[in-house]
Amino acid sequence: MANAESAGTTTAAQAQRQRPHSRRHSLRYGLQEPLDVTVLRSGVPDSVPGRSLNLGAGGLAAVLAGELVPGEVVGVEIHLPKSAVPLRARARVRHHDKLRCGMEFVGLSADQQAAIRSFAEETKAEPEKDVRPMLPPEAKFSEGGRPRDLKSSASRKRRKAWLFFLTFAAILLGLFWWRWNQVWEGLESGLRRGETTIQPQAHVPEEVMEKLVTHRVDPDYPANARPAHLQGVIVLDVVVGRDGKVAQVRALNGPEILAQAAMEAMRWWRFEPYRVNGDPEVVETTVAVEFKP
Repeated sequence: MANAESAGTTTAAQAQRQRPHSRRHSLRYGLQEPLDVTVLRSGVPDSVPGRSLNLGAGGLAAVLAGELVPGEVVGVEIHLPKSAVPLRARARVRHHDKLRCGMEFVGLSADQQAAIRSFAEETKAEPEKDVRPMLPPEAKFSEGGRPRDLKSSASRKRRKAWLFFLTFAAILLGLFWWRWNQVWEGLESGLRRGETTIQPQAHVPEEVMEKLVTHRVDPDYPANARPAHLQGVIVLDVVVGRDGKVAQVRALNGPEILAQAAMEAMRWWRFEPYRVNGDPEVVETTVAVEFKP
């Protein structure tokens, strides 16, 4: 008997998944009474207490202290007001969400239907509107007959919106980086071309150009040179343009790591333009830079 009941429940659940939920076709009346729902699973009855919300000849809505599966056939026991005998019937679970469920009676007898009508007449209960109980009109159902959580749907929409925004921002960032890289490479290539075409008009002694220095930058001692305790004086060959900026610089001696540091600092130096007969000229000079660990 238990196996037959379980098989019937499984078949009903499959049928529930295959067909869409329909609106109820009978009136229901508000009813706030305790009820017990008995679920037969694996041949073992399990009692779930709860409270009814409404009742009609077609079914009822309730709040239960347990989880039901849409499609399950359960036993329902509820005490009607002014009735000494409880109403006992079988019902099929139509939906369940957050402890709230709706059930449809299966094979309700004529006496039981009469008891419900008598309850409605004696209590002068107002019939509820023909809507799905406990679910908003926009609620959607997922596979298996369970109502889909609207908050989860909104959360998914927000995640999609953020994903679209981040993708768009990444594309813009990539385009900006590419454009910046192109401009930078153009500037560097222009500087390199300028360096190869500048020809100094005169060679000026170091002590003369020293007096024309307006901005000096001392090089930092390279951290990679400390383990070897490298030191010494790096002599730089420097070409100064008509605007007083360093146009070309190259090291004449010393270790590569110290020479590179000296040249990087030298590019930031500034001079007053060296003038010949009152006109600024491109000149060549030497600068000595000392390194100590």
